[in-house]
Amino acid sequence: MQRRVCRSVNVGGLVMGGGARISVQSMLNCPAHDIPANVAQAKALQAAGCDIVRIAVPDQPTMHTIAALKEQCNMPVVADIHFDHRLALESLAAGADAIRLNPGNIGGQAQMQAVANACAQRSVPIRIGVNGGSLEKDLLAKHGAPTAQAMVESALNHAQLLEQCDFHDIVISVKSSHVQHTVQAYQLLAQACDYPLHIGLTEAGTTKMGLVKSNIAIGALLLQGIGDTIRVSLTANPVEEIAAAQDILHALGQQPGRPNLISCPTCGRCKIDLIGLAAAVEERLASCRKEITVAIMGCVVNGPGEAREADVGLAGGDGCYALFARGEILRRVSEEQALDALMNEIEKL
Repeated sequence: MQRRVCRSVNVGGLVMGGGARISVQSMLNCPAHDIPANVAQAKALQAAGCDIVRIAVPDQPTMHTIAALKEQCNMPVVADIHFDHRLALESLAAGADAIRLNPGNIGGQAQMQAVANACAQRSVPIRIGVNGGSLEKDLLAKHGAPTAQAMVESALNHAQLLEQCDFHDIVISVKSSHVQHTVQAYQLLAQACDYPLHIGLTEAGTTKMGLVKSNIAIGALLLQGIGDTIRVSLTANPVEEIAAAQDILHALGQQPGRPNLISCPTCGRCKIDLIGLAAAVEERLASCRKEITVAIMGCVVNGPGEAREADVGLAGGDGCYALFARGEILRRVSEEQALDALMNEIEKL
């Protein structure tokens, strides 16, 4: 997959853009002043594979939470700022590794210059976060709706404000809750600038539809080489966002060191509990870090022949399975022995 060429920024030691691996982000959803809860959630996110965590900064006391996150978690922290540039300055002093804001809504050019100077002194990047639901009134009047073109124009206007401050360590996002608008906006933005792009949908919804919409939008963009860091936004435990993001990257071949599980949907020829076995294999493979393909097939029609490229697999029979590797049957095992027999072969690889 050919990645879009762009400049890079450093977020607390993590390189974003410039061909670096695609990083995964999430946002804490505990009350901003609850230090133990935020630290615990950040640690859970990191354990799940999160690379960068963001925290909303509604007021000055939140600085204690930022400081605690920096002290107790080994992960870059992004401070999410709205309206008050002083909160950005204080977040930097507390140790924030990046600032997320919209330059047009934190005061004026003097305030923006102060934030840009402070970020430049600390080599801290700024993410311009444009959302379709909060566009400037003049752009809504001009475009008639929060269109892709309106979001991109807003983002570029904000970037220009930072460029006028001689600040260029910029990351941009242009998110909408509308799948097509989001994809189109990032396509336009990718052509209009060379800044790293943070991609994802906003207000994607609960787990069920949020995953569907995010998979479509993020997957479509990554297949075009667009996207340097991603967040799957869900109305759910943020740990679920990390699992979803990793699955997207894995499906697109952008996350090495994980096995690829393939399995057939079953049909009337299937005479074993393929669905149960596939779920059990997926669970056992969760901790596997081998780049292999494992196949779970329901019958001989979709067995060793169709899955001949798999490193190892099982094909169902009449109450038993054929254990195979690279299309060659190794031996037959009972339904009760199938899972352990498969895992033993995987251990040998």
